[in-house]
Amino acid sequence: MRLGPDLYAALDERLATADAELRRCYPGPPAGRQPVHTVYIPADRFGADLVERWGAAARAALVAHPPLPFPEELRDRVLAKLAREPVEDVRIDFEDGYGTRDDPDEDAAARAAAASLAAGPMPPFVGLRCKSLEAGTRRRAVRTLDVFLDALGPPPAGFVVTLPKVSRVEQVDAMVHLCARLEQEYGLRDGGLRFELQVETTPAVLGADGTATVARMVHAAGGRCVGLHYGTYDYSAECGIAPAYQSLDHAVADHAKAVMQVAAAGTGVRVCDGSTNVLPVGETAQVHAAWRLHLALVRRSLERGFYQGWDLHPAQLPTRFAATYGFFREGLAEAVTRLAAYRPGGSSGGGDGGGGDGGDGGGVLDEPATVRALTGFLRRGVDCGALDPAEVPSGV
Repeated sequence: MRLGPDLYAALDERLATADAELRRCYPGPPAGRQPVHTVYIPADRFGADLVERWGAAARAALVAHPPLPFPEELRDRVLAKLAREPVEDVRIDFEDGYGTRDDPDEDAAARAAAASLAAGPMPPFVGLRCKSLEAGTRRRAVRTLDVFLDALGPPPAGFVVTLPKVSRVEQVDAMVHLCARLEQEYGLRDGGLRFELQVETTPAVLGADGTATVARMVHAAGGRCVGLHYGTYDYSAECGIAPAYQSLDHAVADHAKAVMQVAAAGTGVRVCDGSTNVLPVGETAQVHAAWRLHLALVRRSLERGFYQGWDLHPAQLPTRFAATYGFFREGLAEAVTRLAAYRPGGSSGGGDGGGGDGGDGGGVLDEPATVRALTGFLRRGVDCGALDPAEVPSGV
């Protein structure tokens, strides 16, 4: 060996700033459960009976339109979910779902929504979507948050604000400033107000300078951004897609979400897919067609690494949970087998280009990163109710 400790020390010193920046900007995936969906409820339709009302409507749709839109083996698990926790995440919507109202009306709706949230019971995840910080709606967005927090008091744990139609990094800077002021005025914990960015404008994906604006937005949030939500129809319309072809699986949607996914990777920010506006309503044939589409779109999103999406109608809940449960249950046996077969540095484990004969893992050569992904897959399955804890290896 010809290289001494002086070189090691010199490299550590040379890369110290880069090491610190990597740790700050890419702290790793967030801990804890991620909801499988977000339900958007117009503020004037939000109430303390939300969960009960949506669960009952979802179960009624299954009764009214037989047969089940999913395999029989998922029946008990899906029905139990619809009875126990039909809504995992809700946004009280003061934006597109609510529209433009006079100030006194929106003030009253904000106070009523705060009272309903305080009365509960509520889903495990809850938040509010205000209007955007664009010039035309900026004052109303701030006023709604102010009125809502004044009526509510300290928000529940995990409360999040969804900021729509973000197109400039400066809007994220302004949202950070607004959250800090609200915390100061209402005696909230410093840094406790978090927000999601709704990516539904083309400048949010690709800026005028050719850079991925959404990546800059994530890091400009100073740790307050916890999610990126894709807005299917605003974004598709801005790209010039004809209404009949606007969908989660359109090429422009795939491009935008791929950019979002890469921008969020390793930052602790989660990515949420958008919605489909084809609702399971009307005659049974129409309902079944909408269910088939929703099942396929949710499954497609899961296969592409988007574990959360929007739901707009109670009758979408059965297919949301069925697609999610089917995805994790189908992958259970293989994930458990591959984890059991993995041996670091051994026959079933090696890095990219490593050796080995695949061991007992069915001819699959796994590496440490894939093992982390297998473990994460099983954890997600347990968190969402698709898998029982007893079905996965201890320690997962």
